[in-house]
Amino acid sequence: MAKNENELCVSIPSYFQCPISMEVMKSPVSLTTGVTYDRSSIQAWLDGGNTTCPATMQSLSSPSFVPNLTLHRLIHLWSISHSLSPPSPRLHLPSLNLQNPHDLPISLRKIHDRASKSKENRTVLAKSDEFLSSIVELMVKSDEIEILELISLILNLCGAEKIVKLIRSFNCLPKFVVVLRNGSVESKIAVAKILRKIAIDKETTKRSLIETPNLIVDLFNLVKFGSDSSIEAGLSALIAISTSKSAKTEMVRLGMVRRVAEILCDAERENKMMVIERSMEMLEVMATCTEGRTAICEEEKCVAEIVRKLMKVSAKATEHGVTVLWSVGYLFRDEKVKEILGKNNGLGKCLLLLQSNCSPIVKQMCGDLVKVLRVNYKSCLGVYDTKTTHIMPY
Repeated sequence: MAKNENELCVSIPSYFQCPISMEVMKSPVSLTTGVTYDRSSIQAWLDGGNTTCPATMQSLSSPSFVPNLTLHRLIHLWSISHSLSPPSPRLHLPSLNLQNPHDLPISLRKIHDRASKSKENRTVLAKSDEFLSSIVELMVKSDEIEILELISLILNLCGAEKIVKLIRSFNCLPKFVVVLRNGSVESKIAVAKILRKIAIDKETTKRSLIETPNLIVDLFNLVKFGSDSSIEAGLSALIAISTSKSAKTEMVRLGMVRRVAEILCDAERENKMMVIERSMEMLEVMATCTEGRTAICEEEKCVAEIVRKLMKVSAKATEHGVTVLWSVGYLFRDEKVKEILGKNNGLGKCLLLLQSNCSPIVKQMCGDLVKVLRVNYKSCLGVYDTKTTHIMPY
């Protein structure tokens, strides 16, 4: 690739930058040599056993340093005048020197670090067609996990339209699977977000995603073994991808319903709104196929937890939850689900929702569920000790 002269922007005075990190100094301190560094950077240098000044390589008569209050004040005033807090330094988009592969990770990591800290930098990066095409081409040709991870992190900073265009030009989906299987948590989350962007694009053929070997399996593993961030990213990607019956049945086979039930029952995730919303939405997707509905009905704790979380998380979570209950309890009249709803005050929750400010579609589904449950409403209302007990079902 020819040398690209584009720069990731935000130009700052060089003397505001730490000579080690090249970032704007937050707490400038000066060594006995007179050179100023950011406190965290020089402290890390000294803690590593170094006894020289990094910039001059002079031996230090003392490892101590003093705050540079004048420079600190100047940086503060400059940042305020530019409405910055503070900006990242500019850097060049480097040419990819394939002859010296040892320099590639350093260059790619620098690009990612700068772009992730500045909106202006991300904008310039997204417009750099030649550079992005080059790194995607490199991704297709490379087998080094570090390179694949860094390119995935960079691509995740670009908009969906840009990513979809690149994917159409280069078949790098198998490389994303490699990152999902062998990469760090950060890079796996980045890949999941990229796959979601690809899947929700109107011109994307989802079949190419579904038919990519092991893609669904490795995204499921991100949900099965990951942290909250991993779970949310993995679920979001799978929800976007799973529009076909084959994809849904594959997720049922892998144990998605049971895993989502575990997530909903985990007390540590009680306040994780996005994780619960995505979990409820996944169950709604599962409820659109016979295998998924069967799995939901067989997981008693799943249905019971949906009922318990109605009106406790968010409007979206409630709507997804009611849709699941409506699908298995009203539309398909599963007797086991109606029994579980009766045991867990499902009728009472539906009556509360009918009085709430929820959407008309949620109220309609709740009304349908009340009709189904009206046969046992007396036993349900017997344990429903609120001021709404006077409300009779249809």
